[in-house]
Amino acid sequence: MSEKRWVTFDCFGTLVDWRHGIATGIELVAPGKGWELLDVYNRHEPQVQREHPSMRYSDVLTEALKRTAIEAEIDLLEDDTRVLTAGIPFWPVFPETRQALRELRESGWNLALLTNCDRVIIGETQRRLRVQFDAVVTAEDSGAYKPAHHHFEYFEKSLGVTRDRWVHVAQSYFHDMVPAGELDIARVWINRLHASDDPSIAHAVRPDLSDLAATVNEVHQKLTG
Repeated sequence: MSEKRWVTFDCFGTLVDWRHGIATGIELVAPGKGWELLDVYNRHEPQVQREHPSMRYSDVLTEALKRTAIEAEIDLLEDDTRVLTAGIPFWPVFPETRQALRELRESGWNLALLTNCDRVIIGETQRRLRVQFDAVVTAEDSGAYKPAHHHFEYFEKSLGVTRDRWVHVAQSYFHDMVPAGELDIARVWINRLHASDDPSIAHAVRPDLSDLAATVNEVHQKLTG
């Protein structure tokens, strides 16, 4: 079993501004509607993932946007439906992300991504993060989308990780905090959106990634004694 200490992250919404990326992408093909349709899109994407767990994320983006447009009665050209996939390499990283990742690595933690996207997309995104990750698990690797447990189980088994040396960090309560809690993995909830979900599900709650290394170290020490 690995003696390394690991911090795993969800990528979009936690490290990269997913909401900005989706809204501005929609805005390009439906001017004035981007932020208005963000919540509509956000309802459709998990449904597509549940219906098609083996679908590549680039195609999930396309299908969810098509359904959003139909509901909103917006007529998209066929090329328009690929706008979100085309824009992902340019989605902005949250301002504190790179510093937080560097501080974790300096504290002796290995870093990994457990992401609901495919290998091509995460490869394009990693260049923007500018910090080396030691492992990446995509939906393409695990064969399912979170909140299914597949990402966590694939990571644990493939790298021989023990849960006493692992902390998961994510923004999404639905996709990450709930399954990590079900699996009894130490977890830090980055509640960027000030959601009203029960915070007791997490071992720590932060509004962003600032001082994350201190938080992760504190959680790990508390749980391991």
